[in-house]
Amino acid sequence: MLSAEELVKRYGPRRALDGFDLTVAPGEIVGLIGHNGAGKTTFVEIVTGLVRPDAGQVRIGSYDALRAGRAARRLLGVAPQEPALYGGMTVRENLRLLAGLAGLRGRGRDAEIARVLDELRLAAAADRPVGVLSGGQRRRVQAATAMVGSPPLLLLDEPTAGADPETRSALLAAVKARAEAGAAVVYTTHYLPELVDLDATLALARAGRVIARGTQDELTRHLPGELRLTFSDPAEPELRLPTTDPGADLAALLGSGRTPVSVDIRRPGLDDLYHSLEAAATDERTEPRDVAA
Repeated sequence: MLSAEELVKRYGPRRALDGFDLTVAPGEIVGLIGHNGAGKTTFVEIVTGLVRPDAGQVRIGSYDALRAGRAARRLLGVAPQEPALYGGMTVRENLRLLAGLAGLRGRGRDAEIARVLDELRLAAAADRPVGVLSGGQRRRVQAATAMVGSPPLLLLDEPTAGADPETRSALLAAVKARAEAGAAVVYTTHYLPELVDLDATLALARAGRVIARGTQDELTRHLPGELRLTFSDPAEPELRLPTTDPGADLAALLGSGRTPVSVDIRRPGLDDLYHSLEAAATDERTEPRDVAA
């Protein structure tokens, strides 16, 4: 549904994107993660047509998005990182405007708006001005504007940043439902547990390009987990051992004659993956590079 190839975007001598590649299939949720300056938001801006790349191509469905801009964007729903809503208009009026741009009219439009309001738990606030809503409610309204009309591609850029638990729960449930219905979803976030909840595949961005792509298990397989053992010996009541092979390391430890009271195996997760990415980025920043800040 979405294919971006070899995207390059320069700002003066710096490169925000430097050969950025990403594909997303119908029904797939891709969690796009990386440290600040990795190129995530620039990528979203290019796909939405807000920014023109210096090189590369983007296809949305059957369209060349850089040439058939309007036709391609009709397949796209976007929730930008910074909410872009009309504060003086009600929630319903904001949705009517976006539904109209999506080509919906009359009863079909009203039914679709009612469905989205219910999906994102906004029905009670439907006729209130957006400007008086809480931050979490505005986040849900922004997501609703992306989802109205059921576009086959959703770009959600930090959709739960600063959100309350109710907003996060409603948004994650809505994103899952859209993917199950066949939408392709690009979901950028720093809240890594959300990607576990969404069962997302992952794309790791660094210095303007995607450096790794796959499932959580595939991308964390090489990272060390940890063995945590407790002993009855008060001189050394606990031992924590980094490990990539907990079974072998535990067997070796037991063979040494020490008998633990309890054993806990912590396998590597998304936090470990993210921290390894940030550590690598920090190491790279110690040398001059032509990348965006």
